Amino acid sequence: MKRLTENKIILITRTTRLEELIVRFNTVEQAKFYIEHLGADFFDYEAEHRQYKEALRETEMQLRELGRVQTLEREFLTNFVFGPEDTVVVLGQDGLVANTLKYVDERPVVAVNPDPRRWDGVLLPFHVNDVRGIVLEVFARKRQVREITMAQASQNNGQKLYGVNDLFIGHRSHISARYELALGQKHERQSSSGIIVSTGLGSTGWFTSVLAGARGIGTALGRPIETDILKNFRWESDYLYYTVREPFPSRTSAVSLVFGRVTRQEPLTLISQMPENGVIFSDGIEADYLEFNSGTQAIVDVADKKGYLVV
Repeated sequence: MKRLTENKIILITRTTRLEELIVRFNTVEQAKFYIEHLGADFFDYEAEHRQYKEALRETEMQLRELGRVQTLEREFLTNFVFGPEDTVVVLGQDGLVANTLKYVDERPVVAVNPDPRRWDGVLLPFHVNDVRGIVLEVFARKRQVREITMAQASQNNGQKLYGVNDLFIGHRSHISARYELALGQKHERQSSSGIIVSTGLGSTGWFTSVLAGARGIGTALGRPIETDILKNFRWESDYLYYTVREPFPSRTSAVSLVFGRVTRQEPLTLISQMPENGVIFSDGIEADYLEFNSGTQAIVDVADKKGYLVV
């Protein structure tokens, strides 16, 4: 079979929930017994697994007609070295797309929804049957890409972490985190259950929940909060928002800097006052984190690179 290119197509995949259960319980039968013993529907796990594997088979078949295909599971993303001419295809869900964008060094990503009946797919514009035609247009540079602003946390020990949707800074177990926060000329010591830094892409997730909670409290107190923040906060917006969760006022902690905009000109600076278990993680993946313990400084601002999603 003659391929159109000898450049690699990297197909990013994930393990299904059924595969994760098998790892935990060793066999399908034992996993089924556990799930059904709890009164849950094991058929849903099997149906999701079958659909994903069928989508994977069909996607691979189409891609192998175009170039050399290498499948890569999500867990190996952090250490994988992408070639300069590699084409990146992700077989969803949205979280896998967000995680991939952090590690592909600004390469455009083709995101495919393996099961449109199950996943809404905000970041999954294409279906499996679209794959061949879309990748051909990517080869010919005829597809548009949408720019995505990312967040970054840079520490004084040289480590750096990117976030496509959001960053979380706080205590590993979500108990009170202690730190010093500075924005522009203002700074204060705080005690809270952590800080969320949201991008425009992540504004429909955690950030929406934060605003909904604030709006609900304001309405209950007879002081409704009206804001057009979400309407104007877009994927490509060159700023971020930070929110302090459950800030606690005391003799040693203040609550005046609990929400605001973060830009390259005015980044957020944090100094940890937690002896242990301080963390910074991104996009809800707690296993992908930086330690943030006493004396560590982190500067949070708009990332020095962007993500690009083929649309």
